[in-house]
Amino acid sequence: MRVLGIDPGLRRTGYACVQVPPRSLEPKLVEAGVLRIRTTGSLAARLRQLHQELAEVIAELAPDRMAVEGVFSNARFVRTAIIMGHGRGVVLLAAAQSDLDVLELAPAEVKRAVTGNGNASKDQVRRAVMTQCGLRAMKGPSDVSDAIAIALCAARRGALGRAAIR
Repeated sequence: MRVLGIDPGLRRTGYACVQVPPRSLEPKLVEAGVLRIRTTGSLAARLRQLHQELAEVIAELAPDRMAVEGVFSNARFVRTAIIMGHGRGVVLLAAAQSDLDVLELAPAEVKRAVTGNGNASKDQVRRAVMTQCGLRAMKGPSDVSDAIAIALCAARRGALGRAAIR
């Protein structure tokens, strides 16, 4: 089973693919990176770029399902939440066009799954992901480690479900 984790954004969208080997509950990192979306141009053009690049990632990595971080909103940043909603919509569309089931995970659930603390900092998530994936270093912005954490959380949830079915 391959899971593609997505940390959506309109400037940077983190992605990570993990695979759960047969007869295993522990996912292995396949690839992780970030899609850098142009910050100039119309919102529609930026959404189109996100869709095209994500569709390429999906085609290349051939995941079985996708996991996306749920919307986090703060009353002080309503505009940001609305703009992020557009990006999440594009991510969900790309998944639907590829016939991928989508699991939406709350940020606190992802943090708790990889660090044991639902209020973990970005740095704590980054260090936990590095340890769990056996990485000596992690390049790129926190969007990458967040996407890995999302993929790990979803894959472990799916692997546990598979184990219960056997």
